[in-house]
This record gives sequence, C-alpha cells and structure tokens, in this order.
Amino acid sequence: MLMRFRKLGTTDITVSIICLGSMNWGEQNTEKEAHEQLDYAFSQDVNFIDTAEMYPIPPHEGSQGRTETYIGNWLKKTGNRKKIILASKVAGRSNHTYIRNGKIPCFDKKNIRIAIEGSLKRLQTDYIDLYQLHWPDRNTNYFGKRGYVHDPKDKSVPIEETLEAMAQLIKEGKVRYIGVSNETAWGIMQYFRLHKEKKLPRIQSIQNPYSLIMREYETALAEISIKEHLSLLVYSPLSFGVLTGKYLRGVAPIGSRFDYDKIRNVSRYNPAHIQKTIKLYVDLAKKYGLDPAQMALSFVNSRDFVTSTIIGATKIEQLKTDIGSIDITLTPDLMEEIETIHTLHPNPIS
Repeated sequence: MLMRFRKLGTTDITVSIICLGSMNWGEQNTEKEAHEQLDYAFSQDVNFIDTAEMYPIPPHEGSQGRTETYIGNWLKKTGNRKKIILASKVAGRSNHTYIRNGKIPCFDKKNIRIAIEGSLKRLQTDYIDLYQLHWPDRNTNYFGKRGYVHDPKDKSVPIEETLEAMAQLIKEGKVRYIGVSNETAWGIMQYFRLHKEKKLPRIQSIQNPYSLIMREYETALAEISIKEHLSLLVYSPLSFGVLTGKYLRGVAPIGSRFDYDKIRNVSRYNPAHIQKTIKLYVDLAKKYGLDPAQMALSFVNSRDFVTSTIIGATKIEQLKTDIGSIDITLTPDLMEEIETIHTLHPNPIS
C-alpha cells in the first residue's frame, strides 16, 4: 500500500488522500480501540486526523469532548503531534446548549474563543492545523435538508465577525488555517469576498458529504473547489456504511452504526426508496470482483475536486479495508457503468 498526498487549499500543507475520522470514539468505540485505529492509520502513512468539539456522535452532554480527549491522549503517548495534520471543528448554532454551559452555541467571537480553548486543552496541543466551522450559523440547507426556504427574520452572526475571530486565533498561533463544513455555494462566495475585500483569513477547505448516492456537490461547488483551490474533505463517502450493502432490506447488524443510532441514520442515509440504487452499486462492485466499500471509496478518491476522503470505522477490519481503497483504480468500463446508474438514479439522498 502506497499512500498518496494532495495539497490543502493554497497552503504549504500536504494531506493524505485518506483522512481518519473519529466521531465514533467515545460512544461506539473505547479509547483503546480509538488508539488502535490511530496506530494502524499512522502506520499506513495517514497523516490527517479529523475531529470536532461536539464528538462523539450521537451527541449528548455526558460524552461531549470525549473524542478530542482520546486523540490528545494518543498524541501525548506517541509524541506524534508534529507528524500529524490535526483538524477539528467548532459547533455552530444549535440546541446543544451544554457545549457552551447553557448558552446557545454560535460563531461569535466569545463562542469561538471558548471552543478553541476547550479543544486545545482536550487535544493537549498548542495549535490546530485546520479549524473548521462545523455548520453554517445561518438558517440554510445542510444535514440532508432540501427545498431552501428563506427566513427574513434569521439573526445569524455575520460571517465577517466570525472571520475576525478566526484571524485573532491565527495571529495568536492557536490555529494555522481555517475551513468550513456543510456549507453552500452562497456561503463560500461570502467567505472569499470578505477575504479579498477585508483581508480576512482565507478558507482553505470545505467538509461536505459526497458519495455514489450523494453527488450534489458536483452541481456548483465542484467548480469552485477546482478553480478557487478550495479543498473538499469528503465526509460520509460510504453514506454511513450503506454502500457496503450491509444495511440492504432494512437489516441493521448488531454493533453497527444503524443498530446504535437507528432512527436518526436510517431516515437520512438508508430510506426505503434507495434500496434498489444501493443494490445496483453493490452488484456492480461484485461484477468487477471488488469490495463494495473499496469501489465506493475509490470513486470518491478519484475525483479531481476531492483533496481527502474522511473514513470512519467501528472495527479495525473495516478500517483496513477502507484505507486499502487507496490501491484500487477503477477501470473506464466500470466508471461508465457507474455513470449509467447515476443517470438513472441521481442523488437519491442529500
């Protein structure tokens, strides 16, 4: 296995095409299991780790921040901090008030300051390489929402104020670069405009969902990624594991993500109407003698607008399979069949 690397935005950083996600650690995975995954990924030259202050998922007050703590303990134990590109995220507006001691989280200067200090402490580091805004502060489409409805009464924190807060963190050396997550084309335009007009920090990445059954990123954002050098860090490249085929016909294996958090995940990632499409992709992988997960990940890895693919696993065997996708190259014939399926069944989930 030979890991490959790509440049992050316009920075001098190169990150592995495979990024190790961590949102299960502290709920479905123990600290020992998290460290086992970190050890294996590091041994395979994965140099990119993604986490968030609100992890693990599903979020709740009793576990919030546990994932960053696990990573911090590993960094301290191994001494690998300088060999790792560490990414974390600050939580946006939500009802998760426990994150801010009873106050509504948002992207104002006070909230961002509280968030970064907490993350640095848990991660046991002086700086975060890539600090991301987990979702927009404003009322817009993300986390599977379709059908944009404008809210003229929305009182979100101005993006300019958010960038000013980030600029201060960069000045203090607590953050090297910044990015966004679950963002829209309009939002990206505003971040770039403020960077140019106000000399505020440039966003270097966007972390959005993308997979064989969720290709909406191609509509507008892919062009921005390529032409503006905005790195796409893909999350849910297997659509929470449904593209492995293990959840077909409503099956939820014991210990799987859907078994652990069934209601929330099934409604977005595995509704009844997409079972036929999933089976078509699973059968296609088998036709070419490929593991369905590796085919799906190899497809994402191959996109010219993708910088890194974030993988997450509950079992070490799954992690090894997912990282192994780096060795898979899809043939032109297989790619043509993928496009045929996509034409007949475009973006069944969002």
